[in-house]
Amino acid sequence: MPKITEYIHLLTGTALTQRQIIAHRFGVRGARPKAYIQASLHADEIPGMLVAHHLLKLLDQADQKNQIRGEIVVIPVANPIGLSQFMNAKLTGWYELGGAGNFNRNWPDLYSALPETIGHLLTPNADHNTQIIRQGIQQILDQAKPFSEMSSLKLTLARLAFDSDFVLDLHCDDEALMHLFLTPAHWPDATDLAAELGSYASLLSADSGGQSFDESLSTPWIKLATDFPNWPIPAACMAATVEHRGSADVNDELALKDAQGIFRFLQRRQLVAGNPGALPPLLNQATDFTACDIIKAPTGGIVVYRKRLGEPVKKGEVIAEIVDPVAIDSSQARIPVVSVTDGFILSRRLDHFLRPSDTVAKVVGKIPLPHRNGLLLED
Repeated sequence: MPKITEYIHLLTGTALTQRQIIAHRFGVRGARPKAYIQASLHADEIPGMLVAHHLLKLLDQADQKNQIRGEIVVIPVANPIGLSQFMNAKLTGWYELGGAGNFNRNWPDLYSALPETIGHLLTPNADHNTQIIRQGIQQILDQAKPFSEMSSLKLTLARLAFDSDFVLDLHCDDEALMHLFLTPAHWPDATDLAAELGSYASLLSADSGGQSFDESLSTPWIKLATDFPNWPIPAACMAATVEHRGSADVNDELALKDAQGIFRFLQRRQLVAGNPGALPPLLNQATDFTACDIIKAPTGGIVVYRKRLGEPVKKGEVIAEIVDPVAIDSSQARIPVVSVTDGFILSRRLDHFLRPSDTVAKVVGKIPLPHRNGLLLED
């Protein structure tokens, strides 16, 4: 079936304005498996949009050859609201400037009403339960009414994605290596995704605390399995946040490489016909997100890094120094920033002038850290 392009209008934010989501649909609606891929929910994270551009070209070619086997939905620009936000000639698409907050936090709660909605309909048949749960989530979304442009955006994307077997939310960090965020329930099943993308880290968390887009879709299944242990409930929505390196890594070479990795993943998962070839080696095993330290600046100033991306570090080792440019005594102008764990540098801050408590770097280790509990994100 030829690709269908949909234009879905959002609730009008202000008079005389109208934004829309453009959705590219491949395959037959309702076919299995289903994959949903969206780019740049944080609208100032550009790499994902270029990856989606290349992926769409690959899928268009496959579609012309009648190679689409499942249903694939691609949203190349997931956040038209954020994409319109410029301050001092700089795109600022991480937060909604009207006060609605981080675009990737506080997504619709698809779980709370589910136990009462579908609990009495569960059976010993896992496929039946999967269908019933999807119907229950759809009912929750159908009953929800948007009250703002932001809520309209979230409901639109959730309605496009909720019944997917696979969800890829394409993001990037400041300056970083390729990495993934997943739930423990989907590891090691997602090993092929990590290997195809050349991911240096797969960070696992059952609930990172921010109700992000990916977790709003994947965790209802996991919570239901806990609530109803006597019934077979699969983790039927493998949702991953894909961090396409850093915000400056915007070029065709990297974007095409990543798009080809996603395309081969879709082939392995029987969404697209064709031989993906041998699976590349996995660079690193997954680790618990609580073993990834998010190092904060102890003071403001100029950060000077002592460790490169991917470089190993030891507990207590200096990874950076923060320089006070107005220090009276130059010998006292540098404050060391040390790692509290053994691991490697996954990401660093691109802006070299920091305020106190700004993120300096992420260090991925293997041992859960006591202070990494509660909200695991950078909020």
